[in-house]
Amino acid sequence: MKRLFDIFVSLILLVVLSPFMLLIALIILLLDLRSPFFIQERVGLYKNPFLIYKFRTMKDGEVTWHGKIWRRTGVDELPQFFNILKGDMSFVGPRPLLQSDIERLEWDRTYYDQRWELRPGIVGLAQLSPVCNRKMSWFLDRSYIAQQSFGLDMKILASSIFIPIVGKAQIKKWIHSK
Repeated sequence: MKRLFDIFVSLILLVVLSPFMLLIALIILLLDLRSPFFIQERVGLYKNPFLIYKFRTMKDGEVTWHGKIWRRTGVDELPQFFNILKGDMSFVGPRPLLQSDIERLEWDRTYYDQRWELRPGIVGLAQLSPVCNRKMSWFLDRSYIAQQSFGLDMKILASSIFIPIVGKAQIKKWIHSK
C-alpha cells in the first residue's frame, strides 16, 4: 500500500512540478555553468547502495546564494521524486546515509539492522526534531519503525511542509501528540 501511494503521488508531483523543476534546473545551469543536479551514492533498503538525486546547491565547496534558498524551502529535494519512482526511496522513512556516515555513527552493527529493513525517506521523524545527534536520530528512527502507519506518514509529510512557518518545536509537539 505504501509503495503504491509513493509511486502514485510522486508521479503526479513530477508531472505537476516538472515546469517548475525545469526552471530551477535552468537557473542553476545558467548561474553556475554546471550540471544542475547533485548525484551521490547513499545506502538504502537492506544496505543496498543507490544514487540519490538533488538539485545542486554548492559550488567550489560553498553553498551558493540560490542554494541557500533551495535548501531552506526544500526545493533541492524535489529530484528525489525520481528516487521514489525507481523504488530507492519513500516519502517518509529514515534518511539515506553515506557509507562514511554509517561508519562514523557506528550504525553498521547488527544492533541497527532494523533501520535498513525499510526504504529511506525524503523526510523522517529525525529531520523534524530540533535536536540532531546520533542518539536522538536512532531513537526517532526506531520510534518511526515501531509506530509506522499511514496516519503517522501523513502527519510527518504535513509537518515537513509547515516547518518554515511554525518552527520545529511546534511540529515536534504536533507529531508526538496522540
